Amino acid sequence: MAREPQINEDGGLSAKAVLLSIVGLWLTYFILTTLRGLILSYEIQQSVGLDLHEDMLWRRAVVCVAGIAVTTVLWLVLRLFDQRQMRTKIIAVLLLALPASGLIAQVNQLMFAPVQQQIAAAMKEQNTSRWERKDTGGVVDDGATRGDPTGTPDDEGDRTLLPGEESASVQWLQLIDLALGRYFLLVAWASLYFAMLAVSQTRAAERRGERFRSAAKQAELRSLRYQVNPHFLFNSLNSLSALVMTGKPERAEAMIQALSNFYRHSLADEPTAFVALEDEFSLQQHYLEIESVRFPDRLVTRFDLPPELSEARIPGMILQPLIENSVKYGVAPINQPVTITVAAREDYGRLAVTVCDDGPGAKGLGEPGFGIGLTNVRDRLEALYGADASITSGPTEAGYCTEIRLPLRTHG
Repeated sequence: MAREPQINEDGGLSAKAVLLSIVGLWLTYFILTTLRGLILSYEIQQSVGLDLHEDMLWRRAVVCVAGIAVTTVLWLVLRLFDQRQMRTKIIAVLLLALPASGLIAQVNQLMFAPVQQQIAAAMKEQNTSRWERKDTGGVVDDGATRGDPTGTPDDEGDRTLLPGEESASVQWLQLIDLALGRYFLLVAWASLYFAMLAVSQTRAAERRGERFRSAAKQAELRSLRYQVNPHFLFNSLNSLSALVMTGKPERAEAMIQALSNFYRHSLADEPTAFVALEDEFSLQQHYLEIESVRFPDRLVTRFDLPPELSEARIPGMILQPLIENSVKYGVAPINQPVTITVAAREDYGRLAVTVCDDGPGAKGLGEPGFGIGLTNVRDRLEALYGADASITSGPTEAGYCTEIRLPLRTHG
């Protein structure tokens, strides 16, 4: 699979990606002009007996290196327009490519002037005086000419100037012709550069948007997680106050110790982190130890965690509101023992966790619904799993039961 262009944090292309595009441009140019040069060099060899292929090859390489250098400088200037409007970028390219292409054409002409002179010398030596310019840049697209040795110098006025004998105005025209070819080459590269830049900026914007969405989700999860603590702390402090006021210092001390253990455990993890199911069960055991101080003769607890599910991952404190509901509606309203059962099982590759109680007070809730605690759990599951998790809650024959189902994972 092809790699994406390397980009910076602000969406700009990395220097490596740009330099690779520049080298690729001039390498392609070198290969294409070399193939064309092979054909034209063969024609020159057949016409005037000169084998110029190797000589032109290294000269062409020097021109391409100069082209790479000039194009790199052009990029260093164009990058100043990366954040500008497209109209400004186009104007900048059209203007800046003019001197750049002229400089490359000048290097080209200087490098191939000796080749032109060799061709002129060969023409004179063979007394070939009637030459027709087929096209500008006939040898290697570098400003040389091709000859037609079949003519005779029957009239000095019909004689075309040999290579190197052109007037200054003709040489300038050749230079302009070469510059135009390089001008369109540079404009084509600049178009590629700005296209790559647009793609990289779009991807950078998408990544920033994803980070913002992730941060918003994390903030939402923290908010939902923090909703759990104030309600629980309020109830615990009320119970602690009642124990102190009724002269039960031993039970109050036991509750303070249990409360300390609970918060030490619950605050140890990042609010949005996943925890092992074994740790979540342990945390809820601490919580129910606190509630057992309030209801020493009424609260019975049972935890059922198969060993193979102890490392399953679950959102931290996701069970807290469910157990609070059982205490509030199942245990507190009555004066008889109530059992709260927290159990986990694997169900067709998914993790199912239930919180049930057999308190008759739960049946007074009427139709199943979602209060603040259950809504909190539902929103957290939706934020973390989307449609892959669910929560159901309602009365049963034995009391009241809430079940959450989520993907079974042992990591993350």
